[in-house]
Amino acid sequence: MKFQSMIAIYFVIWWLTLFMVLPFGVKNAHEAGVTVEQGDDPGAPVLTRLWWKAAINSVVAAVVFAGVYYAYTHGVFG
Repeated sequence: MKFQSMIAIYFVIWWLTLFMVLPFGVKNAHEAGVTVEQGDDPGAPVLTRLWWKAAINSVVAAVVFAGVYYAYTHGVFG
């Protein structure tokens, strides 16, 4: 597998796993006990922690990519 292909596959896996990791730990204003100011959406997250989720997502994507790379090198995909 070429290095460029490995980067492209990791990038696709990273984006797919991002949508799985984003909802974890999200609390809206009602769940967090915070008063909602006028004009704010009551369902919006209080604290998004996007950098933390991006770091966790990178680790999860690396593990998934390692599994895909292992399966590819051992001929599981045909």
